[in-house]
Amino acid sequence: MKRVITYGTYDMLHYGHINLLKRAKELGDYLIVALSTDEFNWDSKQKKCYFSYEKRKQLLEAIRYVDLVIPEESWDQKVTDVKEYHVDTFVIGDDWEGKFDFLKDEGVEVVYLPRTPEISTTQIKKDLNAKKN
Repeated sequence: MKRVITYGTYDMLHYGHINLLKRAKELGDYLIVALSTDEFNWDSKQKKCYFSYEKRKQLLEAIRYVDLVIPEESWDQKVTDVKEYHVDTFVIGDDWEGKFDFLKDEGVEVVYLPRTPEISTTQIKKDLNAKKN
């Protein structure tokens, strides 16, 4: 069984997220999503999520491409995760190009997938804020 892992916040879930998860699942048999916790988002990324970790986890678990959701609590856990979950392929959006190549040293294939160009959570938030004014 080929195992794939990806990481993200997945706040305000949209079709760009679904596209990424679908393409990630196509690279293997079992897709693990490491979902950033609320604490990690705030303490390390200075991001405040609209939906709580539990709600975001519930949404991801309802998507047919996702087999397992685990918490992402630090930047450093990726090496541990690929070993613990016997991961073959690490997948993330191409806006992170080159940042996770160190995982190749762990025997993991690293794939940077193109993002869906016309959609992003950041853009949705900007558009909603603009409509308020």
